[in-house]
Amino acid sequence: MNDLRALINLERYPLDQPDTAAYRAAISAARDDLSDGGCAIIRDLVRPEAVETLSAEINDRKSTTHFSTQLINPYFHTVRDDAFPDRHPINTFIERSSGFIPGDSWCLDDAMTSLFRSPELTSFLKQCLGVPTLHCYADPLAGLTANVLDPGQQFTWHFDTNEFAVTVLVDEADVGGLFEYVPAIRSTTDEGFDTIQAVLEGGREGVRTLDLRPGDLQIFRGRHSLHRVTRVPENSSARHAAIFAYTLEPGVIGRVERTRQLFGRVLPEHVRAENKRVRSDALLD
Repeated sequence: MNDLRALINLERYPLDQPDTAAYRAAISAARDDLSDGGCAIIRDLVRPEAVETLSAEINDRKSTTHFSTQLINPYFHTVRDDAFPDRHPINTFIERSSGFIPGDSWCLDDAMTSLFRSPELTSFLKQCLGVPTLHCYADPLAGLTANVLDPGQQFTWHFDTNEFAVTVLVDEADVGGLFEYVPAIRSTTDEGFDTIQAVLEGGREGVRTLDLRPGDLQIFRGRHSLHRVTRVPENSSARHAAIFAYTLEPGVIGRVERTRQLFGRVLPEHVRAENKRVRSDALLD
């Protein structure tokens, strides 16, 4: 399934006609939202029939999901650091219980793959983000994934290692499974530990909750914004979201430790990339 018109609502979002007023308006709105709070929602970008196809593909491949339950801090660390006090984000560990369907589970002719690799979608996202280039994340496991939250699971407060993430909600939970975030809670010069700790302890100051629907595409700057997906109750259906990862440079491969946490394995590509890695900032991961 690789017909763009069958996947995307081109009448509302003419991604194949970048010179139109509707295209420019969509980009302008997304840029405004990203500037305001680091998050933009492109409502109903994916057609309802295509959402059904994505859901079927996720469910067909759900047996390949790597599920894991860990107590993590916002930086995905699992071990206490005695250099910091007990009441500190580095030593505050909360349950992360979720699963990821890895990138090598998808076929080239899947709707998931067609959307992810669509040059029209990539160009549109590049314009929304205001970056000179955008490339599909080359990581063989984390480039194209689906996040699975089964009943009883949650993805607790954390930061992303990359500057931005692109997701499409495919199956929403009956109850719970809400995306929440605190925009720009840290910066390259200030880790914001006190503010982060207040949120980890249940504080709601600055917390935003999104009203996402199946078919909505979300562009999110998660490097500096603390975020989570709330627990899906035991009496709810599962929550499934497609994750389309992009990078500013071509050929980028994910970090070994984070890859092993999320997918339960690493490939030779990850080891080679780790040996060559150069950090882009000094923020905690």
